[in-house]
Amino acid sequence: MKTSKRLNGIGEYYFSQKLREIEELNKAGKNIINLGIGSPDLAPHPEVIKTLQEEAAKPGTHAYQSYKGSPVLRKAMSDWYKKWYEVELDPDTEILPLIGSKEGIMHICMTYLDKGDIVLVPDPGYPTYTSAVKLAGGKCVTYKLREKNSYEPDFAKLEKGKLKKVKLMFVNYPQMPTGQLPEKKLFERLVAFAQKHGILIIHDNPYSFILSDEPLSLLSIPDAKDCVIELNSLSKSHNMAGWRVGMLCGAKERIEEVLRFKSNMDSGMFLPVQLAAAKALSLGEDWYKEVNKVYLERRTKVFELLDKLECSYTKQQAGLFVWARVPETYKDGYQLSDEVLYQCNVFITPGGIFGSAGKKYVRVSLCSKEEKLEAAIQRIGLRG
Repeated sequence: MKTSKRLNGIGEYYFSQKLREIEELNKAGKNIINLGIGSPDLAPHPEVIKTLQEEAAKPGTHAYQSYKGSPVLRKAMSDWYKKWYEVELDPDTEILPLIGSKEGIMHICMTYLDKGDIVLVPDPGYPTYTSAVKLAGGKCVTYKLREKNSYEPDFAKLEKGKLKKVKLMFVNYPQMPTGQLPEKKLFERLVAFAQKHGILIIHDNPYSFILSDEPLSLLSIPDAKDCVIELNSLSKSHNMAGWRVGMLCGAKERIEEVLRFKSNMDSGMFLPVQLAAAKALSLGEDWYKEVNKVYLERRTKVFELLDKLECSYTKQQAGLFVWARVPETYKDGYQLSDEVLYQCNVFITPGGIFGSAGKKYVRVSLCSKEEKLEAAIQRIGLRG
C-alpha cells in the first residue's frame, strides 16, 4: 500500500526517532539523562487537579461537547487575555478553544492554504510549522533569524522578495528555540508588514509567561485583529502539557473560518478538563512567580553545564530552554550532541533540527530537576 503524496518529504518527527534510540540505550543500561524535550515536569496547581476530579465525578459531564468549547472556558480565556495582555476578546466570537495549540497550526493551514500558496516560516523555528504547511499543500519559504539581528525578521530583505503569493507568516515570540524576548516595536513592525502586503500572521505564543516579567500578545497592537491570529496554550504556563488545552484568538471572521475545518476534524474536549483549565486561568501572580522561581534556579545549572561544554549564550532568554552556540572546534550542534550522548549518556538537542540557521547551536531543556542537571554536569565534566 502506497502512502499519499502529501507525505512526500514529511519525515518522522525528530524527537520521536531520538526517543526510540534513547530507549534502546537505556535498555542497554546507559541510563541516559534526557535534557532535550520541553515537557514540564512540574504539576498543575492543586486546585486545578481538584476541579478536574470533582467535575469528572459528576453525572452528565461525559457527553460530546460543543465544537466551540464551554462558555465557561471561553470566558476564562477572555478574562486571562484582558488581565495579563490588556487585550479585549469577545468570548463568544473571538476565541476558539483547541485540543492543544499544535492542532491549531494544522487547522489554520488546512483552512487557508491551497496548493502552491506560500508561507513564510522562521529558521530556526518549530518544525511543525513546516510540516503543517506541506501537508496542507502549501510551499514554505524560510526567513532567517540571526543572532546579530536579535532573532528578528529582516524586514528589508523580506520586502525585496516576491510577496504577492505569500498568504501566511508564522512568528513566535518569545522565540523558540532561541528564547528571544520581543519588544513592542517588533510587534508593531509585524502588524504594519502584514497590513501592507495582505498577509495573515500566525503568532504562536506559548512561552510568554516563562521567565518573562511582561507577557506580550501580538493582538495588543492596534488593528492587529485585521491581520493576526494568535495561538496560546496552558501547556507551559500552567504545567498542563498532557491535558492538551490551547486556544486560537482573533477576529470573529477568522474564528468562523477555522471552525469550518475544525468542526469536521474533532469534537470539543472533555468538559471537566475545560472547567479545570478555566480554574487554571484564574490563578494569580503568585502562581507564575513560583513556577519561574524553579526555572530560574534550573537555568543557572544549565548555564553551568553549557560552560563545561564551552558554549556561548546570552543570559537574557525566556521560555523552557537555553539556546547556545557550540565551540568552533565542532562542525555543528549535531556533532556536540552526539558526543555528549555517546560519551556522557546525556542528551541535548542539536539546533539544526529547527532549521539550517540553527546548525551551530544546541538547545537544553529546563524541564529536569536540579539533581538531574547536577548529575549531567558531573558526567560532562568527566568526558575525555
